[in-house]
Amino acid sequence: MDDRHYQYLDKINSPADLKQVPKEDLGVVAAELRSFIIDEVAKHPGHLGSSLGVVELTVALHYVFDTPYDRIIWDVGHQAYGHKILTGRRDVFHTNRQLGGISGFPTPRESEYDAFGTGHASTSISAGLGMSVAALLKKDERRKVVAVIGDGAMTGGLAFEGLNNTSMDKNNLLIILNDNQMAIDPIKGGFSQYLVDITTSPTYNKIRHRLYTVLHRFGLMDDERRKRIIRLNNSIKARVSSGQPNIFEGLNIRYFGPVDGHDVQTLVRVLSEIKNYKGPKVLHVITKKGKGYKPAEDDAPRWHAPGVFDVKTGQRACNAPHSPEPPLFQDVFGETLLELARTNPRIVGITPAMPSGCSMCIMQREMPDRVFDVGIAEGHAVTFSAGLAKEGLLPFCNIYSSFMQRAYDNIIHDVALQRLHVVLCIDRAGIVGADGATHQGEFDLAYLRPIPHLTIAAPRNEMELRNLMYTAQCTDTGPFAIRYPRGKGFNLDWRTPLEQLPVGKGEQLKEGDTLAVLTIGTMAHPAARAIAAIEAERPVNIAHYDMRYLKPLDEELLHQVAQHYNKVVTVEDGVIAGGFGSAVLEFMADHGYAVQVTRLGIPDTFVEHGSQAELYHLLGLDAEGIRHSIEAVIND
Repeated sequence: MDDRHYQYLDKINSPADLKQVPKEDLGVVAAELRSFIIDEVAKHPGHLGSSLGVVELTVALHYVFDTPYDRIIWDVGHQAYGHKILTGRRDVFHTNRQLGGISGFPTPRESEYDAFGTGHASTSISAGLGMSVAALLKKDERRKVVAVIGDGAMTGGLAFEGLNNTSMDKNNLLIILNDNQMAIDPIKGGFSQYLVDITTSPTYNKIRHRLYTVLHRFGLMDDERRKRIIRLNNSIKARVSSGQPNIFEGLNIRYFGPVDGHDVQTLVRVLSEIKNYKGPKVLHVITKKGKGYKPAEDDAPRWHAPGVFDVKTGQRACNAPHSPEPPLFQDVFGETLLELARTNPRIVGITPAMPSGCSMCIMQREMPDRVFDVGIAEGHAVTFSAGLAKEGLLPFCNIYSSFMQRAYDNIIHDVALQRLHVVLCIDRAGIVGADGATHQGEFDLAYLRPIPHLTIAAPRNEMELRNLMYTAQCTDTGPFAIRYPRGKGFNLDWRTPLEQLPVGKGEQLKEGDTLAVLTIGTMAHPAARAIAAIEAERPVNIAHYDMRYLKPLDEELLHQVAQHYNKVVTVEDGVIAGGFGSAVLEFMADHGYAVQVTRLGIPDTFVEHGSQAELYHLLGLDAEGIRHSIEAVIND
């Protein structure tokens, strides 16, 4: 916990306490809140830059609105640290993202102040609209609903679907557009440029706002008159702003702003004035990611989630001198993609707003015209890749496993059905750790396996990742998915010559006659340690096979296994239901083999936050847990 003392923050355990602070001292509260976040995240890693950017907005929202009765939805939730601290979680904030501690994202299971569970982008407008419409249907017209969404999340298609619906259905939703020109990396795309270019005369806005207030006060403003006036506004504004339209008012959504998102007094005043206005409205707030901490302001991508750091010097622990270590899987992907692209001009890279997160920035720096950051739009990323492939290019589309879920229909309808040569690179597959249930990549093996024409592979180490990428380049039979985990690999000398691997073929890693262990992906490593530990203490000899491909399965290998062993253990870093173990079970049943198959993997649950090591241990998927499971099968 933070041992510093604060004039106001020490006494704020709820928004009701915040409301006791004199309005003129809210700037002090904001400064204390910012200091607290910096000090805590320096010691207990989390998402820093986003939360620093909305400190004043967070204070203003909880000062003006009656939460939790009024609903505030934080899109994605990276920026919700200040919200958590002001809503009774200051004393436990040091447990953020740790096993058994509070979540790094809003979740109603944790607090009634977390109005909606978030973790993926672009959901707040749709959810907020549902809540606002529900309030009207329930005759609860006092309830206010606020959807806070960043300009990065506004690039997602769901946000535009929500906006379209907001313009049609009766509601009183307030959308706060937090505009900082950043997602994790700088935002690309026309909407971002639109926000930069949008012209709003301060004088015009002030006059319009005052006129509306006066008309409303005297009962001369209703919904129909408001819509007509908005249409007139659009016509006038187009003339006074060089023809620049306003997309929100074009949808009959009242627009206010832009306003300084770091002026807490102005934010309180504007929010107080507009919160009771009927109909949908947008408040455009300009903020700076990392505000108040210079290193984070100067390099927002690196300080999105910086890890442990020294507050005074800005030195991050990950930048400290250390002995050589194996590379991150994402860096192996990035380096190998560039290596392939240098010799194959057909290769292009596609990422939904994660060039640094997936290390496609390595290719982007050398070949910027062949890397496409499409914004937070995973479905579009896949269908865009399909269009590229249809015209003869070879797209490597990199999307995190938990976010690939958002592109499921696109994979089926636009890629697999047409048998297009798209390489789906699925980063952060399996257990990812501290980001918790919204980010664990536990479902991809199960949700991809039923799709026809799709090859699905999982490398057990860095060299296999390289070789599978090369194999995917050379194999033009349709889409090719490669899934690999978050974190470091296993080898310092990983830059081996590229080798094409036979599709649908596994490998026997160890001979044995007691039983067979079948693994896929990096689960080969804890399984191998478990086998070695058992054999060191017992007179058994356990066979180990790396299947490498979930689809097509190596049926020749499985026939051999079924004919030589009556007990088989499968190990996967994914859900048991419908995954790799299920595929092996189906093979045995379909071919009439009476083999006892024990499946190890993630049970039917959402896995919460904690370190990767802690979560693997709890799930029984570390070497110790796998050992106990294998011993139980031997003893059975």
